[in-house]
Amino acid sequence: MVLPYTLAIAMSLILFVMMANAIVAMYGRGVVRAALDEGVRTGSRAGDSTEQCNQRVAEALGQLLGGEMGDGVAFQGCAVIDGRMVAGAQVVFDGWLPGIPDFSFDVGAAAVKEQA
Repeated sequence: MVLPYTLAIAMSLILFVMMANAIVAMYGRGVVRAALDEGVRTGSRAGDSTEQCNQRVAEALGQLLGGEMGDGVAFQGCAVIDGRMVAGAQVVFDGWLPGIPDFSFDVGAAAVKEQA
């Protein structure tokens, strides 16, 4: 009779880990989006360059998303396109357990470039 209870507890713990993994991935997605937004806002100011945008994104990602999760972020850099500062990243967060799929997505941000 102990076996069904043990199985139920094990399944509950696996479900808990899967939910926690999804919540952490959503946090990471928000951090990447916020870092890109911060970078394009900084780079869109009159006189600011793509270098300042790149630097600000790197700083924000380093402060908020270090370690293994940060390794899953491939920042593509900032660029000025059609009068807008744009930045993008490709992100892959690994699943914590075998059988849990990886969380992968692309994130982008844009801001109108100010003119001096």
